[in-house]
Amino acid sequence: MRLKELSVELRDRIVSSHRSGEGYQKMSAALQVPKNTVASIILKWKKFGTTKTLPRAGRPAKLSNRGRRALVLEVNKNPMVSLTELQSSSVEMEEPFRGTTISATLHQSGVYGRAARRKPLLSKRHMTARLEFAKRHLKDSQTMRNKIPWFDETKIEHFGLNAKRHI
Repeated sequence: MRLKELSVELRDRIVSSHRSGEGYQKMSAALQVPKNTVASIILKWKKFGTTKTLPRAGRPAKLSNRGRRALVLEVNKNPMVSLTELQSSSVEMEEPFRGTTISATLHQSGVYGRAARRKPLLSKRHMTARLEFAKRHLKDSQTMRNKIPWFDETKIEHFGLNAKRHI
């Protein structure tokens, strides 16, 4: 199990005490750092001449920071945009990327796919008409109310599927 990295100040203190001639065991006890860690820090300092964290191996990111920000901005502007549309827009920007690259970049930026909430599209006119209808039929009996088809209880599909849309 790898532990947290030591701070640069602590590594510098280990190197300075090594320069003054102190032994590994004394340094380890004084700074409460394992002896092997002290030895590896001194070995690294002798080899590279620094105690700072060196760059690690790994493939550079395909998308630049600017491209990542532009992608996140585009998704935040239009949350219903699909992955293929994002891919075609990346081709237009002369930076073609795979769908997996785009989705991984969005996930790293904290943008995930969600199922959109189904919400009735009510304009001001619809709301006033509903209110007027309710006022007109306020004194109706329960049997009369049961005869009225309530549209928020009825599933109506005009064209194709009326399922949840994944955004």
